Amino acid sequence: MDRNMICLDDFEKSAKEKLLRAEFSFYAAGTDDEVTLRDCGEAFNRYRLRPRILRNVSTRDLRTSIMGQTVAMPIGISPTAIQGFAHMDKEIGTAIAAAKAGVVMGISIHSTSTIEDIANAAPSGNHWMQLQFMKNPRIAETVVQKAEAAGFKALVVTCDMPVLGKRKVLGLRLHPRHIMVNLDLPGDAEVAEYKANGDGMLMRYGAGQFISPTWEDVRKLKQRTKLPLVAKGVTTAAGAIEAIENGADAIFVSAHGGRQLDGVRAPIDALSEVVKAVKHTGVEIYLDGGVRKGSDVFKALALGANAVFLGRPVIWGLAHDGTNGVSQVLDIIRDEFSRTMALMGCSCIGDIQPSMVIHESEYLNAKL
Repeated sequence: MDRNMICLDDFEKSAKEKLLRAEFSFYAAGTDDEVTLRDCGEAFNRYRLRPRILRNVSTRDLRTSIMGQTVAMPIGISPTAIQGFAHMDKEIGTAIAAAKAGVVMGISIHSTSTIEDIANAAPSGNHWMQLQFMKNPRIAETVVQKAEAAGFKALVVTCDMPVLGKRKVLGLRLHPRHIMVNLDLPGDAEVAEYKANGDGMLMRYGAGQFISPTWEDVRKLKQRTKLPLVAKGVTTAAGAIEAIENGADAIFVSAHGGRQLDGVRAPIDALSEVVKAVKHTGVEIYLDGGVRKGSDVFKALALGANAVFLGRPVIWGLAHDGTNGVSQVLDIIRDEFSRTMALMGCSCIGDIQPSMVIHESEYLNAKL
């Protein structure tokens, strides 16, 4: 345990020192003017807390159920690409830390560790596989088959990426551990050609795989898999309703970390609209984007999320100290969330209520 790491922002500072500038920018950069990137975090500060007092909170139970599985706390790990840039432990190290903490880990289709290696390294892990529809249909088909065989619990379908956003990423120095293993299809002539022409890490091949999927692709996927589908990248009521109508089993409110459409609302600002639109369906709702403190977790749950997920903070933890760094990130935010629950008068997740959070516009207007 590194006692110099007090909060999640400390891990970002450490990662900036440890990583090459291009590697850090790969994870840290947003798109265009990075308005959404900044607002994802700043938006949480626009919500104020309304605590209950004199409640017995001497013990707190952070456990909850996500997608029918009991988890140690309503905090998971978002799918994040190419973790080999951050540390040689890669996704395997993150999976081990997630399993130890008892939380969900999302695994990117652009992972640098195989599905089998992740499952073998963390056999007790609660793994979700992120899926992106690509030009070569064999990629998604193979990933789904492997995820099912490995005992993964859900598929996270990225819905906000018809093209790649214009990201402020510097040129990267490639290393064999950076290869996007799920794209490396054995016997595929096109993959072999790209590798023969110097694209050993399949970066150029992957960049050329983007297509513009539709809800028909989601419906077809629903028919082909036994796993529940989580629609990720939803920020509007209309999008949430469409997702459910086309087979989604859960909604993931996300702005892709400010790495796709710049100017879209911060997820915490979009959350209430989505919750209101689909509340009657009973589907679970998750959120990522800008979560950095235990109080952020509390605010999201009070506004209707069933769980929140961390993206960049986990990468910064991985860069800081591999598996141990990820574990420390999860420990810190768990402790912060538990402390916030106590200060808010809550001893279990069910005690968290919408009335405990108010937007500052209502708060400031009330003062006038």
